Amino acid sequence: MVPALLSRPKPLSAAAPEVPVIDSAVRLSLNPVLDRRATVDGAWWPYSRDATAELPGLIAAVDQRVGRTTLRVGVYRDAWDNIPRRVPAHKRQVKVGWFRYIDPHVITLILSGAEPIVLLVIPPGTASGPAEAVLTLVTGKTAGLAPADILAAAHPPTAPGAGPADQECMLRWENEGGSVTEHQTVAAGR
Repeated sequence: MVPALLSRPKPLSAAAPEVPVIDSAVRLSLNPVLDRRATVDGAWWPYSRDATAELPGLIAAVDQRVGRTTLRVGVYRDAWDNIPRRVPAHKRQVKVGWFRYIDPHVITLILSGAEPIVLLVIPPGTASGPAEAVLTLVTGKTAGLAPADILAAAHPPTAPGAGPADQECMLRWENEGGSVTEHQTVAAGR
């Protein structure tokens, strides 16, 4: 399935006379400073898990916003349905690689003449409030936060105290060298 254009394509240059107009409904947020210290460069909230339907719009949006050409896309195999080998893009085919040994929360776009862009993938069924919070959060400083932690930060616990997901993130953070003094103090007071 190829996304329909909402209006006539606008020329970018003589070399690229037709660039697809980006549907304003592409839910993509890029950090304006693509620094290599952050774990992700932005976030994307696809409408479905169907890679064939979702990837063309993402590629067109990233190409337009960054001013570069996407050459390859890498996805976590088990996070997507219907993954094609190639995706149609403006006057080219973009190769798609799928892997089982990468972070399941990210998608990587390899660009011509630039560093790869790593995007946090917000699960399609996420409610709009938390999803929009993640889209906003990734435009700031996320250095040191794992993709799962960024997603968890947008889902505060509904009851007082940490929920199971928050406890899991805290334990993972502590195992990776985060502060354990507060957690130990609470445990010692029991």
